Amino acid sequence: MTSTVPASLARTADGSALQAVFLDMDGTLVDTEGFWWDAEVEVFADLGHDLDEAWRDVVVGGPMTRSAGYLIEATGADITLAELTVLLNDRFEARIARGVPMMPGAERLLTELAAHNVPTALVSASHRRIIDRVLASLGRDRFALSVAGDEVSRTKPHPDPYLFAARGLSAEPARCAVIEDTATGVASAEAAGCRVVAVPSVAPIAPADGRIVVGSLEEVNLSFLRTLITRLN
Repeated sequence: MTSTVPASLARTADGSALQAVFLDMDGTLVDTEGFWWDAEVEVFADLGHDLDEAWRDVVVGGPMTRSAGYLIEATGADITLAELTVLLNDRFEARIARGVPMMPGAERLLTELAAHNVPTALVSASHRRIIDRVLASLGRDRFALSVAGDEVSRTKPHPDPYLFAARGLSAEPARCAVIEDTATGVASAEAAGCRVVAVPSVAPIAPADGRIVVGSLEEVNLSFLRTLITRLN
């Protein structure tokens, strides 16, 4: 976990019910879910295996251990999980080195949250080396804290990453808004007790109690997030 502000300062300036906003990275803030699939396809092609497009929905949004493990089992590739993890991270990092496209509405939302001093955390299942590379493009100063998938004992869909983020910002999970693009991430945030806005990227996500589904970040602003917390408390 990397934090850039003291926990004592991790409160909204206006004292509103919303205490913090947590955002997923791939497919939520940056348009990189396709990059991961391309990296997986390329690495497995080098190993002599073709990936079935149907597997894409299975591995999207999951931790590296789950997605890579699934693909090893599905293809029967002769490679260990540790070896494959290195290859996938290397291939993905090479792709994002050429630029990280932001999702529609992401730049505006981050700017608005910073302008109102809303504590914001980046919470991702990606490894620290990948998060740091993306943060260099997004701007580290926009996030009070970041949590990587290889920094918690159990990553998404378990609640640990979001509980970790809430503790790091001295916030109550129920007063934190989470923005996620996959069912795995949504499950993690909901299990932690956070209020969730789902912005599906690759696979659909159904609405549910305590969860709002929108078409893009263009529909999300600070007023919307504050209303979400107020309405559900």
